[in-house]
Amino acid sequence: MRSRPLSAVAAALLVAMLAACSDAAATPATSTAPDATLPTTVPAGTTLVVGDPSIQVAVELAGDDLDSDLGFDIEWANVSGGPATTEAFRAGSLDVGAVADIPPIHATWTGLDVRIVAASYREDWEENPIYSFGVAPGVEGVKSLEDFEGHRIAYSPGQAQGAIVLRALEEAGLTTDDVELVELPSTGDVYPTALAAKEVDIAPLGGVQVARYLDSYGKDGAHTVEHGLRDDPSVLYSPTSTLDDPAKAAALRAYVRLWAAAKLWIHDHPEEWKAGYYVEDQGLSEADADYLVEHAGIPDIPADWTEPIARHQETVDLLAAETGNEVLDAADLWDLRFAPVVAEAVEQYRAGAEG
Repeated sequence: MRSRPLSAVAAALLVAMLAACSDAAATPATSTAPDATLPTTVPAGTTLVVGDPSIQVAVELAGDDLDSDLGFDIEWANVSGGPATTEAFRAGSLDVGAVADIPPIHATWTGLDVRIVAASYREDWEENPIYSFGVAPGVEGVKSLEDFEGHRIAYSPGQAQGAIVLRALEEAGLTTDDVELVELPSTGDVYPTALAAKEVDIAPLGGVQVARYLDSYGKDGAHTVEHGLRDDPSVLYSPTSTLDDPAKAAALRAYVRLWAAAKLWIHDHPEEWKAGYYVEDQGLSEADADYLVEHAGIPDIPADWTEPIARHQETVDLLAAETGNEVLDAADLWDLRFAPVVAEAVEQYRAGAEG
């Protein structure tokens, strides 16, 4: 009479064991936990899909100067900018992308689990900021950040241009209630065009936009205001689905090394970069290319991420206060296992360059 209960128990145990085995098989061998081992072996047939167009060109231009034969295929995707990169992550069509420090925050707020795996900055960020604030022709009395009060400012939430607007207002002791934020996409020449058309009074301009804007409209009274704030973060980030795949994680580890070396190679070879990237690949004039090389800054690829994470937390806090989103722990957005990988790559590149 007890055989049935015992059989039922045995059957239940068997089902539980099979379920456990199934779960174990379905669970990746690695995770994004800080103490998890970062895989180093890339299985044959692995492909890493990378949205990092400028590094793609750098690798091609550098040739034998960089050890770009990583033992697996890199599929370069023509994807850049936070919104496009995050959407590619959602679609499962991209493994890693290059952006500023804002997109990983907003991706997390929208329910996408991502991690930063590398970061670079500018040693001379005060002398060579990425953005300057353009002021529209005919707008009088805007000479400092404090003068932004009461004006219309181009604003792109979720992107670096939006963040520098909020930082500038905070620095000036102003709030978003003291200005009118005009939401515009920051792609292409939207911001300079909006300034010229007097659709906005102020807009953050980056790169060659600054020189072009002043050349075109300076005679009409257009000018720029410098903000004096750090606006230099550049990061690589990945969805945790990439990091939880042992083959992809190992490939990403190798790519991060190549990325760090390529960043330094670009700085060390300004003429090759100017001709091969700015002129040939991007189609810029020699004058525009010269301007960008002159204002590129000195790359700073830190081995210790303590200070970058602290600055990132300040950005999280600022954005959370302005958007009503929850305050995130910035440290949770960084995969610290990659810090020594980046440091070693920088050391090896510099040793080779000096040799």
